[in-house]
Amino acid sequence: MATAKKAPAKKAPAKKAAAPAKKAAAPAKKAAAPAKKAAPAKKRTPNPAFMKALTPSPALAAVVGTTPLPRTAIVSKLWDYIKKHDLQDKANKRNINADAKLKEIFGKPQVSMFELAALIGKHVK
Repeated sequence: MATAKKAPAKKAPAKKAAAPAKKAAAPAKKAAAPAKKAAPAKKRTPNPAFMKALTPSPALAAVVGTTPLPRTAIVSKLWDYIKKHDLQDKANKRNINADAKLKEIFGKPQVSMFELAALIGKHVK
């Protein structure tokens, strides 16, 4: 009967020994992670297609001007116009309420800011 008591005692220390081994492995993984973050130090180059000057349609030219501009500048000038004339919806800032000039471009009284680039694409060459 004495051997029956010794067998459970041998199993308990084995479980305790396994726990510290798991703790030792965790800090090693954390140390390796920062080394990977430091590697990508390349500077991103802009896509030349965004810098190509596009001629706005007469409806869009009434808002941004008649000179050919890159797509990024057209979007920037359009946002300047929207903010200057307070055309963002008060309840939902993602929506833009069109005035007379913008209604010609948008074709509807209110658009989402995510539709803006697609709607501009129809008015540039």
